Amino acid sequence: QVQLVESGGGLVQTGGSLRLSCVASGSIFSIKDMAWHRQAPGKERELVAVIISGGSTNYADSVKGRFTISRDSAKNTVYLQMNSLKPEDTAVYYCKADSFDRKWYGYWGQGTQVTVSP
Repeated sequence: QVQLVESGGGLVQTGGSLRLSCVASGSIFSIKDMAWHRQAPGKERELVAVIISGGSTNYADSVKGRFTISRDSAKNTVYLQMNSLKPEDTAVYYCKADSFDRKWYGYWGQGTQVTVSP
């Protein structure tokens, strides 16, 4: 079992920045990939950024050049630095961990709200 706790959401003006954090606990040795997803009202949840165990990263086209995902293994924490925020970035942001322990498991955090005002 892996537990994930996100923090760092809030209200920011267009062009501002926020940094989200996701702390993992439990069977952290089994975690392979970690990612941030988001879900805006009335829309499906979408992948924002992912970081795999080797350190490679991938981003949704809509956030490339503005968001950066990083991982501090010593702190069992993954971050999402969000710059140049736009109103369309408004959503609940969820942390996800994919772990492998004889088979694959996916774990989600509770989500943190990010609101970008015009």
